[in-house]
Amino acid sequence: MTHTSRTVRAALDALFDPRSVAVVGASGNPEKWGYWLAAGALEGRDRRTVHLVNRRGGELHGVRFVPGLDGLPDPPDHVVIVVPPQQVRPLVVQGLAAGARCFTVITSGGTSAAEERELAALITGGGARLLGPNCMGVVDTTSGLRLSWGDFPAGSVGLVSQSGNLALEIGRLLARAGQGFSRFVSLGNQRDIDAADALDALIAHAPTRVVAAYIEDFRDGRRLARTLTAAHTAGKPVLLLTVGASEASDRAAASHTGALVSARATVEAVCREAGALLLDTAGELVDTAICLLAAPVGALGLWTGGHVEASGGATGGHTSDGPSRPWALRVAVVGDSGGQGALAADALVARGFDVPGLSAGTAGAVAAFLPSGAACGNPVDLAGAGEADLHNYSRIARALLFGGGTDAVVLTGYFGDYATANPAQADRECEVANELACAARESGRLLVVHTMARDTPALAVLRAHSVPVYERIEQAATALAGAARLHATVAAAPDASPRRASYGVPDGGYETVRELLASYGLTFPAAEFVTTADEAVEAAYRTGYPLALKAMGLAHKTEAGGVALGIADEGGLRTAFARMRSTTGAARYAVEAMASPPYAVELIAGVRRDPAFGPVAMVGIGGVNAELLADTAVALAPLTPERARDLLLSLRHSALLTGWRGAPPVHLDAAAAALCTVARAGAEHTELSELEVNPLLVHPGGAIALDAHGVLR
Repeated sequence: MTHTSRTVRAALDALFDPRSVAVVGASGNPEKWGYWLAAGALEGRDRRTVHLVNRRGGELHGVRFVPGLDGLPDPPDHVVIVVPPQQVRPLVVQGLAAGARCFTVITSGGTSAAEERELAALITGGGARLLGPNCMGVVDTTSGLRLSWGDFPAGSVGLVSQSGNLALEIGRLLARAGQGFSRFVSLGNQRDIDAADALDALIAHAPTRVVAAYIEDFRDGRRLARTLTAAHTAGKPVLLLTVGASEASDRAAASHTGALVSARATVEAVCREAGALLLDTAGELVDTAICLLAAPVGALGLWTGGHVEASGGATGGHTSDGPSRPWALRVAVVGDSGGQGALAADALVARGFDVPGLSAGTAGAVAAFLPSGAACGNPVDLAGAGEADLHNYSRIARALLFGGGTDAVVLTGYFGDYATANPAQADRECEVANELACAARESGRLLVVHTMARDTPALAVLRAHSVPVYERIEQAATALAGAARLHATVAAAPDASPRRASYGVPDGGYETVRELLASYGLTFPAAEFVTTADEAVEAAYRTGYPLALKAMGLAHKTEAGGVALGIADEGGLRTAFARMRSTTGAARYAVEAMASPPYAVELIAGVRRDPAFGPVAMVGIGGVNAELLADTAVALAPLTPERARDLLLSLRHSALLTGWRGAPPVHLDAAAAALCTVARAGAEHTELSELEVNPLLVHPGGAIALDAHGVLR
């Protein structure tokens, strides 16, 4: 455990397991928040002292309300406040004077953000911590603490959320699957305790086996990234939900980089590097959590052992046709019908799994329980064997689990529903469910059940034994894929915060940015900058023909008619200059030697400064079609050469870099070094919100930048 984790845990003991709780604004009216907070607090009074505070008096469950915090017989360790905003500050002053170490403020902490920040400063200055304000509260089912509205089933999932209703939805979905929460933290406005604090506390909490989070405002994104990495290192899988839009991603981008590096892409990159899993819905989060909680230790070892294929940049790329899959999990499928088995196999293969043929020994073991002549491939078609004898489900599943040729077994079809049509079969079906669970546990492999049944006794048995059960095959396949991908991830070491350059550039024009990047070691063609046609002709004698003429001061030169390539002589140069001046009105121009090495590939490399995560590096297939292709990969900047190389190889069109249709491969080390240079310059020059090189020409002999652009913050 890190020093940071120990410190956070000590500081937040009063949040999750206080010695005493005071609920200010307690009520006996079930229609009020004060009722639910007070009733929840009283559920834990066998573990801690509970004070209910209401200046008007009253009582709940035999406990009389006291008028204020100043007259309590012992210090309130944790004070929960649910009163109008204008009353919050005086109560905090009372609580601090009484010795409170933690405040949870359900209502707003003031009429403005400034007042809420002042409230947080008051609390932290007094040596206490603040959750909220404007939050839904906190629950710790392991310590009997329930300080929130709603039902929170007990289980092994810790949730940090900026949405209260989403937490309730996740709780209901977990309950239906036989699981629940170890802890729940509603972040509210995060004026003190933020997502990273709460996640750190869950990492250190032994009963929390899976960490889930819904975060809209990442605050200090670099710190959060380090927390996610720490969770992965500690063996605590993190499942994250977030929103995809932000002010930064919605604004009109001043460069290709700004358009291609969205807030969502940045979070995806952070999750990949930190070993967390970014999901889209509450249902996916719960389905994946159930799969993770069910997987035996041996099964997880298989996923990250000999059958996982580490594939270089596959962990780093963002592609439009699905997630990267640096793993190869082999799955056996057994179904009640050929159709269900085939569809299950298709769903698994579509998500990156291998559904291999069975070995001769396993096929023979399975055939012993099937009707004569039934096929013994993978998927296995029961062909009525389950209906003939329910125990064949467990016999065949056991044969597959112990066969040695696969890492997981998916049972798809009707099992679990026999007792619905024939209640006399309920006991036998439950026996078989126990046998299935035992086979999975003893084999050390994962058994996943997809069934058309819902909430039957047999399914309750499976869930009680941590066998994941899904109502739709796509749920089962997606959850299994997420769990496999998560456990195959090797988290990158968290980057230190980039240092700041000792000087700032005055503008983002090509001449300035070219000089900046050249000082970092990036190669450009020979060029001179001029203002007249005569100066251009003189410069051309020194750079040589053919050459390129570029108008300065334009973000997108090609679209504006500000680029002319392959100019062969003085006449062509003067003609191009006159046309370009008429079209663009530019006052300054670059006369630049043409660079056209054979077998070159155009890339785009850039850095965008994210409001939460800071500088984010991007590389993609570049040129004028960069935004059309949108084949990019991103990572937090600065980069190591190894990380830059991984990003390049993760592109959908990376075959262009490694040798396509007989072409020689480009110089990947030079390409990675150029990307590192751009990332470092963009990270260190904080005066730039965006920095871009497009195109970056990479070829078998090296890399050369042909254009560059920056945007001042």
